Amino acid sequence: MADHRLDVICIGRSSVDLYGEQVGCRLEDTSSFAKYVGGCATNISVGTSRLGLRSGLITAVGDEQMGRFIIETLAAEGVDTSQIKSDPDRLTALVILGIRDRKSFPHIFYREDCADMAITADDINPDFIASAKSLLLTGTHFSTPGVDAMSRAAIRHAKAAGTKVILDIDYRPVLWGLTGHADGEGRFVASDTVTDHLKTILMDCDLIVGTEEEIHIAGGSTDTLAAVKSIRAVSSAAIVVKRGPLGCVVFPDTIPDDIEDGIVARGNTVEVFNTLGAGDGFMSGFLSGWVREESWARCCALGNGAGALVVSRHGCAPAMPNLEELKHYVDQGSDHFRLREDVTLNRLHRIAGRKRQWPEVCALAFDHRAQFEEIADRHNASFENISRFKDLIGTAARQAINGRDAGAVIIDSIYGADPLAEMTDGAWWIARPVEKPGSLPLEFEVGNEIGLHLRSWPEAQIAKCLVFYHPDDPEALRQRQESKLKDLYLACVETDRDLLVEVIPPEGRPVDAQTMSRAMDNIYDAGIFPDWWKLPPPADDASWTSISRSIEQHDPHCRGVILLGLSAPLEDIKRGFDIAAGHPLCKGFAIGRTVFQDAAEAWFASDMADDAVIADISGRYSELLDLWSKNRPS
Repeated sequence: MADHRLDVICIGRSSVDLYGEQVGCRLEDTSSFAKYVGGCATNISVGTSRLGLRSGLITAVGDEQMGRFIIETLAAEGVDTSQIKSDPDRLTALVILGIRDRKSFPHIFYREDCADMAITADDINPDFIASAKSLLLTGTHFSTPGVDAMSRAAIRHAKAAGTKVILDIDYRPVLWGLTGHADGEGRFVASDTVTDHLKTILMDCDLIVGTEEEIHIAGGSTDTLAAVKSIRAVSSAAIVVKRGPLGCVVFPDTIPDDIEDGIVARGNTVEVFNTLGAGDGFMSGFLSGWVREESWARCCALGNGAGALVVSRHGCAPAMPNLEELKHYVDQGSDHFRLREDVTLNRLHRIAGRKRQWPEVCALAFDHRAQFEEIADRHNASFENISRFKDLIGTAARQAINGRDAGAVIIDSIYGADPLAEMTDGAWWIARPVEKPGSLPLEFEVGNEIGLHLRSWPEAQIAKCLVFYHPDDPEALRQRQESKLKDLYLACVETDRDLLVEVIPPEGRPVDAQTMSRAMDNIYDAGIFPDWWKLPPPADDASWTSISRSIEQHDPHCRGVILLGLSAPLEDIKRGFDIAAGHPLCKGFAIGRTVFQDAAEAWFASDMADDAVIADISGRYSELLDLWSKNRPS
């Protein structure tokens, strides 16, 4: 395929999927739901983007919170959202889904006059279509006159530009008006009307993909081979028949008399936890090979592998694999029948869930609780004043960040609840502590129910945990510390959030160039893989080299290291920045008391006004930002 700006443009359904979190019950008995982006075309745009293709999406959403959720999520996934229409008159589509058992996955479509079914031919930009190697259309967007005309216009533009046309048959009888709302999971109802309609589309396609039931509706026969031959009678497209756990069969040209004489690719033997989204996963994997002009066998292997990974997980779009994960599975396989129990695959999959990259983090840390209580006690002030002061710090942080690339803060929910909520807006890197202040051995502020606690947090908030840890601590203490950290790490995996581990050796313990890296090695060996490390500034290049070696050896996908301040004077912090400048794994800093301590003492003593506090903290934080900017690693 010729060079283009995009590899694939998808057109079709875009919805918010509300997935039942209780598994093994009726939708009537489901009590809580997880919210994901969904819809066949939208899922494929996410899946192909995660697999390294440059993807775009043409659809429409409501001009409301759910529509903005979809657009923001897709943009974070790297999907071109420039052609997603925000419809002021219609709502974003919703789908409610459940996992009843291994064979039943009930779902209800809320799509009456929804935004994505109101796209018209006038919404199609010919230049955008021409910018892509391929255009993927989905069956639902031929089911009513308006979107049928829109989809056909897109095909005409693609043919004129030499853009390849792909059809995912995506047959949902309920969306063609053939069943009632309660039968949303039904996949096949014979209909001559639908068959005749689809046949007028097939002739313009270069690639047609469907399950056996979808091939039956397109070909007008419940005999799979006969249906494939019927499709070939009107189309020269390559035809891919998905066969679930059996794999798939490709018919590039002439149709043989035995389906097994096509290009057969056997499926993967895995537990089917959730079939929803499996076909979108298959299409994403298959296209990741097809667009790159790989062999049919490789395309099938990638499609089957991606489908197997998706059926093993909860959700559709969030279950889509990334390229490294898919290649690892296809090329090396897994010893696990339940793929969601494969630790290596899960670690690789966490990369796909990272909705935003943070090339640097320069955080103002004011998550301190005990330290502020001590300041308040010293000045006979009420603890209620701590919250007021933290509001001032939040204002100062926003003032200092104004006009810079991105803000970062670490805030607690005990005294910092207001700035914590205000800054959790998608723009800030924001971490929140979980440890009980000063605890050694480590304890969590909420007790032992850390997983349940994290479920109540906004997804964007990073779990930050300070652990006092030395690699030469008594074995019983080390194991207890590692066990608590492991509980936290698994809770972060379960709730799909980043983990920041702050390691400080207990006071009085000897520290050399290998101390921190040995501590990190122990934590990694315990099965804990932090997304971020927060560490005291290494004293020299040798210390940085050993820290970098630990991360590169155990987890090359770690986001990086940020430096803590420990109330150090500015000259010491500058020295730490200078040493870090040669080490790209250092992404920034998280410094607090160096910035706000003097202002806090004066304010709690009633010697400094609010405006002066804001100006003082903003100025000191800005000075650190400028200092980092001059010394950041190349």
